[in-house]
Amino acid sequence: MSESANQSATTKSYRVEGMDCAHCAVEVETGVAKLNGVRTVEVNFATGLMRLDGDVAFDVLQTRVQALGKSLVPPHEPDAPAPEPEVRRGGVLGFWDYLLARRETQLAVGGGALVLFAFVLSLVGLPDTPTRVLYVIGMLITMQPILKSGINTLRINHEFGINLLMSIAAVGAILIGEYLEGATVIFLFAIGEALEGYTADRARDSIRGLMALKPTQAVRLRGEREEMVPVAQLAVDDVLLVKPGENIPMDGTVIDGASGVNQAPITGESLPVAKVAGDDVFAGAINGEGALTMRVTRLAADNTLSRIIQMVEEAQSVRAPSQRFIDRFAHYYTPAVVVMALAVAALPPLVFGAPFLDAPDERGWLYRALSMLVIACPCALVISTPVTVISAITRAARRGVLIKGGAFLEQLGTIKAFAFDKTGTLTRGKPAVTEVHAADCTGEAGCPRCDDVLALASAVERRASHPLAAAVVRAAESRHLDTVYAPAEAVETLAGRGVRGTVDGKLVTVGSHSLFDAEFPHPDVLCAQVSASEAQGRTTMLLSEGAQVRGFVALADEARASSRAVIAELNAMDLPTVMLTGDNAAVAQAVGAAVGVTEVRAGLLPQDKVEAIKALRAAYGGVAMVGDGVNDTPALAAATIGIAMGGAGSPQALETADVALMADDLSQLPFAVRLSHFARRLITQNVVLSFGMKAVFLVLALFGLTTLWLAIFADVGMALIVTLNGMRPLRFERDPDPAA
Repeated sequence: MSESANQSATTKSYRVEGMDCAHCAVEVETGVAKLNGVRTVEVNFATGLMRLDGDVAFDVLQTRVQALGKSLVPPHEPDAPAPEPEVRRGGVLGFWDYLLARRETQLAVGGGALVLFAFVLSLVGLPDTPTRVLYVIGMLITMQPILKSGINTLRINHEFGINLLMSIAAVGAILIGEYLEGATVIFLFAIGEALEGYTADRARDSIRGLMALKPTQAVRLRGEREEMVPVAQLAVDDVLLVKPGENIPMDGTVIDGASGVNQAPITGESLPVAKVAGDDVFAGAINGEGALTMRVTRLAADNTLSRIIQMVEEAQSVRAPSQRFIDRFAHYYTPAVVVMALAVAALPPLVFGAPFLDAPDERGWLYRALSMLVIACPCALVISTPVTVISAITRAARRGVLIKGGAFLEQLGTIKAFAFDKTGTLTRGKPAVTEVHAADCTGEAGCPRCDDVLALASAVERRASHPLAAAVVRAAESRHLDTVYAPAEAVETLAGRGVRGTVDGKLVTVGSHSLFDAEFPHPDVLCAQVSASEAQGRTTMLLSEGAQVRGFVALADEARASSRAVIAELNAMDLPTVMLTGDNAAVAQAVGAAVGVTEVRAGLLPQDKVEAIKALRAAYGGVAMVGDGVNDTPALAAATIGIAMGGAGSPQALETADVALMADDLSQLPFAVRLSHFARRLITQNVVLSFGMKAVFLVLALFGLTTLWLAIFADVGMALIVTLNGMRPLRFERDPDPAA
């Protein structure tokens, strides 16, 4: 067995619960990585998943994760039914449910109630000693899981985690006589962590919403008998019955019936799509008014919906540049603040004789240092980016746009120009033959020599896969000319120029006008006829039999209905649009004028498109290439961002591109660009707000102008603000003011 196969067999996914911020994921990852038998481990805060490659017993993993203050859910067994997604209430009731479900917050509520009771007693005149005892007891109840987690993080990871720092700050407040503040700080911290966890979990629910679309059961037909089976047990070529209103359980092809299918969960299309025999359908789509019989074409683990869910989950681990910077900054920020706090506590009293403890007219420097420890919490900072990325990527997926990572989400917002392939991107990709003309045409209706040109072309193109080839074959079939010649043998593709093969012992070449100008002399009259056809926006292919040029075939490919509006919208955003095509200049200019691109570059071979992309990057900086994800792979790879059309029907498109338009719907492109701009602004806002709040309170703490409870309240409040702000993309439709 290969090394990669061994690794796949030992890699499992676990769900980690109780991670309130991105730093929690780092703590779990570091702690688990130290266990014997662990080869690699990755904890994704965005999805709450831990992927581990190694041989470690579950109880050992669970003990380690619990020691770090989190909990672990066993991996899902492949043969077992998938668990139903958890349905949560929103608002205050949902948060209360969340509190009651966690032991840490149960203790916090109990401890906080005791602190509140003690405070009320102090207001009615109870002596200080009993109230202080109640404050300490309430603080200890709340602090118990926090302190335990902090000590274990120090013991296991050799790091001063934020839990330990908060515990030190609270105990320090008690030691200097600030009983109420010490108890309040640890209570607010515990509740704040719960609030952060709740809001982060709500963001994760957006991904779980995609998972909820996965059907778990299907009706399989065995002769006349219907049987309900789990989708995991279905095989390719199984025949299924999909009744009206049911979710389509698997990717497949309709073999009987007709219905309108709602593909919005997969492609974002707002209207049902008519499906009849021969049409493809996708798992997770919703059948309409008619029953469909379908044949399975992909296994459950490999169907379109499963690939989308997997890639959306994996996209969270492709961190945005801003997130990588923040993570690096937070790694040094917390230790730096701790060192600064120690210096603040020690140096002024030792060097300048300043008061170490509080004086009647001045804050002691120990109190100021404790305030700085509270401010050392990096939660608001490190959560500022990932929640925004989760929300934006999930929102895009619901609209049929698959963005494969935070890095690509941010890069899409930096694009300065867009390059488009022509065939299948700006045009429908389904050209039709409009003219067949033999060099020795008789001029009569149904000219047999023209028919022979089409029959020969069909014999060669039957072995090709370009959209133009399919159009030639369809035209020959419609005229019953597809059986005149047997399919060509020894077919060879001439990259970007044509195709040739042997028909009845003769070499037949079908190619572009430029190829024939270079290699096949042909009459001036025929050349003028070809040029005239191209001037009308048609694509022409000349045909030779041996050395004799027999004639040409002209085809037309209509522009997509949405192309002109999309190009106009991008141009309105000051984003130049360039069409790159291997077609001749006359056809390219006609299509370019029809859709409104700012520049047309024609006659390009695949390697020429790559060079064109490089030139555009040199001129503009960030350049996106929009193509079909297969033929344009080199150009997609050379661009800053590669955007593939038709990801729902093309596994290659999902694999090769950075962004995939699932429904083959170009109109979603401006939406994706606006969403990226919106997400980038939110990330900037969140970073500035959280960093600014830290800086302000560090200064206030240094000058003794803040209290412990106010510092933790501001920190918790800022974490909630950036989290809620980061969830705004989930409701994004259109940003009316790009400068907002």
